[in-house]
Amino acid sequence: MDARFLGIADLVEVPSVAVVVDVMRAYTVAAWAFAQGAEKIVLAGSPAEALALKARHPDWVAIKDGPPAPGFDAVNSPGLLRSVDLGGRTVVQKTTAGTVGALAVQDASLVLCAGFVVAEATAQLLRTRKSDSVTFVVTGEDGQADEDLACAQYIARRTTEAGTDAAEYVRRAAGSRAAAELADGIRQGVHPDDVALCLELDRFPFAMVATSEGPLMVLRPHPMPSPTGEGPS
Repeated sequence: MDARFLGIADLVEVPSVAVVVDVMRAYTVAAWAFAQGAEKIVLAGSPAEALALKARHPDWVAIKDGPPAPGFDAVNSPGLLRSVDLGGRTVVQKTTAGTVGALAVQDASLVLCAGFVVAEATAQLLRTRKSDSVTFVVTGEDGQADEDLACAQYIARRTTEAGTDAAEYVRRAAGSRAAAELADGIRQGVHPDDVALCLELDRFPFAMVATSEGPLMVLRPHPMPSPTGEGPS
């Protein structure tokens, strides 16, 4: 598999297959939203778009980066979201980098969104699709965020080498600037468990696939069978 690792600004052509990686915290939050029962996640291009969607659909749950804000129901924190019942709900998510990265590759034939919590399921789906060329979109810090690059490189290796050990990649992510900013309270809208939750490997047995549904970019969980073939419990 030919793997490329690019920042959002480096995307000069539409990739065939894209894996958009945002470990801290967009796609860790998205995975937790599905675990809490969300049916789908609409990826908004701006806070104004998220609020407009919320206004048209008052039962939707709007999430944003940073501190709580009028019109939004929650912040982009896995530690805070894990106690919220989202059964059957639609979530609207707008983040600084993660949602931007997915919208930048929305015309790709396959768009996956990922973090460590869904790494193996993402690699498994790439293996199933037998993708020859995959572009990993490293969303944070203009493509330089080490937590996102480490996760992307791990998924790429795991796709072709099932025995790849995650320890080195998780260590890199744990030492990243984003992890330090979250741990030190520099970022707002943070739970003390956020870093640990973002570094949790393969917490969930699904990949996350984003597709265009009318004018919207919609993220849904894609359950993957367990290695024994019994399916997720």
